Formats: sequence, C-alpha cells, structure tokens
Amino acid sequence: MKVLLINPYYPISETPSPPLGLAYLAAVLEREGIEVKVLDFVVYPYSKDILQQTLNEFSPHMAGVTSVTMTFDHAAQIVRDLKAIDPEILTVMGGPHVTFRPVATLREVPEIDIIAMGEGEKTIVSIAQELTGGRDWSRLSSIAYRHNGQINLSNTSYDPVAVEWLPHPARHLLPLNRYRALGMPITMTTSRGCPFRCIFCVGRKMGGPKVRLRRPEDVVHELDSLTALGFPQINIADDLFTASTQHCLRTCEEIIIRGLSIKWAAFARVDTINPRVLSQMREAGCHTISFGVESANAEILKTIKKGITIEQVISAVRQCVDAGISPHASFILGLPGETPSTINETLEFAQRLKDMGASYGFHLLAPFPGTEVREKAKELGIRILTDDWSEYHANRAIVETADVTKEMMDSIVREWEEKFLAWLGDIKHRMHTGAATDHEIRQYKKLRHCSILYELMMNSTIENYGSFPSTPQSADPLNTLVRSLDGKTSYGKEETTEALGIAVKQGVIKFEQESGFIKWKWT
Repeated sequence: MKVLLINPYYPISETPSPPLGLAYLAAVLEREGIEVKVLDFVVYPYSKDILQQTLNEFSPHMAGVTSVTMTFDHAAQIVRDLKAIDPEILTVMGGPHVTFRPVATLREVPEIDIIAMGEGEKTIVSIAQELTGGRDWSRLSSIAYRHNGQINLSNTSYDPVAVEWLPHPARHLLPLNRYRALGMPITMTTSRGCPFRCIFCVGRKMGGPKVRLRRPEDVVHELDSLTALGFPQINIADDLFTASTQHCLRTCEEIIIRGLSIKWAAFARVDTINPRVLSQMREAGCHTISFGVESANAEILKTIKKGITIEQVISAVRQCVDAGISPHASFILGLPGETPSTINETLEFAQRLKDMGASYGFHLLAPFPGTEVREKAKELGIRILTDDWSEYHANRAIVETADVTKEMMDSIVREWEEKFLAWLGDIKHRMHTGAATDHEIRQYKKLRHCSILYELMMNSTIENYGSFPSTPQSADPLNTLVRSLDGKTSYGKEETTEALGIAVKQGVIKFEQESGFIKWKWT
C-alpha cells in the first residue's frame, strides 16, 4: 500500500514552515506499514509533468492533499491533475477549509473522492485500510464521500485525536533543507485544542474545546531532536502554549533539568501569563511570545469574544519585557464594528506597545469557512466581498463594515508596504555609505538571501543550469556555478555568490563530480 501526501503552494511571504500536519499523517501511516511519499509544492515548483513523473515512479494507491482556505484553489487543481493522470487513484482532501464545507467542495471539485474532516490522523489510516478492503466508506467516521451519485456524510463529529496515540512527526519525509536554506522556522506542538471562542478562528472547532496535553518528557525529547536539524528558530505552534500553567512550567523545567540550550517561540494569551511562568520560559530558552490582541477597542474585543482587556495587554507586554522575552502583538483590521476611529485607536495603541518594547503586525479580516464571523456576517454588520479563496490571505480587504470600505483598509496596508520597502531602501543606501548597523545589515541580507534562494528553487535554476564539464576553468565549482547562472536570475553576481556560499556552508546545496561533469544539487 502506497500513499502520496501533497502540500499545495503557499506564498513565501507567509513565512511557511515544513508541513507539520502532513508529517503527522505520514507518521501514523508508516506505523501501519504503509509506504508514504510527500510532495511539497511550497518549496518545489509545481507542474503536471512533475506530478506525472511521481505517479509513474511511486505508483501510489491514494493521494491526500491538505489545504487551508488560501491554498484551496491550488489544492483543487492538483486533485484535478491527479485524476487526469490516473483516474483510478483515490483522492482525499483534508484541512480546515474543506472540513467546514465538505458538501460544497465535493460538488465543486468532482475529482475529490473523499473529504477527511477535523484532525485527520485516525481518518487517513482508516481510509487507507478500507481502500484495501471493501471500500465501504459508510463504515468510517469523519468523512464526506460519494456513493451512487449522492454525497454522503459519515459521522461528522470528528472526535479529537488522543495526543499520546500520535507518534513523532515523520519529518524525514519532508524537504527540510529547503526550508532551512530560506531561514524559515520549524514547528512542533505540545498540545492540541483551544478552550476559547474567538469568532474569527476555527481552532476550537478543529481541535476541540478541551486542551489535550502531551507529556512534558516527550515534548522535550522532540524539542531536543529538532535542535540537530540546524533551523534558526523553533516555533511551538500550539493554539495556546500557556493554556495550562502547570504543563507549561513542567515542560520548561524539563528543558532546564536536561541542560538544553534551545531557542524557541510560542503563542500565548495576555491573560494566561505571570512573572513566574515568564521567568521559567525565559530560562528554558523562550525568546519571543506572540499575543493575539486583535483590536484596541473594548467594544470590538467584546463582540469578537476575545475575553481580554487593554489593561491586560499592557501588563503582559511589561511582564515580557521585564522577563527578557520579546513580546509580539498581532492585530486584525476590519472586525465587526470597525470604524475609522477604531482603526486609528488600534494603530495608536500598536505604536504605544512598540514604545514599550513590543513588536507588532497587522492582518485584515478573512472570514474563513467555519468561523462565526462568516456564519453570522449579516448579523455582525460584515459584508463579505468575495468567495475567491485565493484572496483569503489577509493582506487585502475582502470584507467591509458599515463605516469602513475596502479601499480604506487597503490603503493602510499599502502604506505599510511602502514604509517597509522604504526601510529596506534606506538600509541599502546606508550599507553603501557605511552607516548601517550590523543588525540592519543582517536583517537586509537575510531577506535578500531568502529571495535569491527561493527564486532558484521555484525556477529549478540549479537543476537546469548547475551542471557543467569539469575543466581547469571549473576548479572553483561555486564561482563556476555563479557564472553559469549569470543572466538566469533577477539578482546580481555578488549577492548570488554570497547567498549560494551560505547555502553551501549550511550543506543545503552541494556538488558531485561524475563522468567528467560537476553537478550541483539541493540536498
């Protein structure tokens, strides 16, 4: 039995990390003796030919494609191409987007055979086992499927998975070095579930209201194993790392007892921290905590069921700074009740937090399927402008309130983008004059190197132009590679040389000599 798992394209601007969800699916399948291959089109260019080649070489019986709302269109196209190449392959799609619109999805994309709803680990195993049996999908839970031309839902309760049942993610199947080359973080979880009811989020619906906690010893064992992979940052991707004070403290204590030197970041709520927790987190290696603040307006916070106060936000930022942890505040513009006045209130509050030592960022509201803000949009005074899922990236307005138009919100985002580009331009100018600080230079070069290497990845530039005869002129393979790429990229020779040099030192690209040729490749 063979299963192909596929990660659809996701913009590099969204700071993607190796697909943790697919790694968990792969792990439970491998535990059942099923052979698994992962295709990750976030860091590989997509084409139907590549898909054809994979199907020819691997011959999978089933293909599972994950998707969130903004990647759904890409995921759907992959499934269409899969069926065009091999009409007999069983196609399964999972993720939050299809979980909350299974019937509509099956109608829109007839090439999808089964929708796996909710957490997918047990479901994917049961589908694979049933595929080799009687194919009686009615016996399974948490799926939507077709039978005799009808769409059927089978036990849609999608019970949460017991975290102790899960093996460690099968990261050995992921293209980790490509993410590492781009400076992206690697993620892990210590728990699943969220007890809170924020109306713009599907976390509670996907993971359940009860927080299921992994054993701290197992968490730290996995955390320790990730340090050997050489990623610049480990992100704990729990909905809420500080949901249980006791679990948080025990996990940090285990890191400290083992004497591990690990840098990591986590998500928290401003009402779930205190000096003791922060001190322990800092000692255990936590350097950044991200808080969802969403708005500075008390009425909006009440409407979205956030359950926090501005006073708690201020206190949390102060406590983090005092503990030596960098606080980051995340805001959403365009929430129900938003007006020009509340936007200014939020922008001014964000600047106040920055003056206190926090960083911050903004997104625009995206009313994802399954969220209360989408289901009760009219009641909440929200007008949804489009169901073009590719627009649900939260960087351009797709909703309006009674007092705030799309143009008003987009102008704010464009202003921020222009400021960011001006900031980069200023650093570049001061680098030439010698006035830039070392920190600014590192930031600038990190972004440029990421852009260069990502372009090389997604255009298959090294694969296409990284092979040449081994001659006396190619005694320096790296410089020969750079010369070979001259005119094939959007970047200059000096920057390309520097980016490739770092990638070589990281071990993410290397060359081999065979049959009189030097051939460069991604590791």
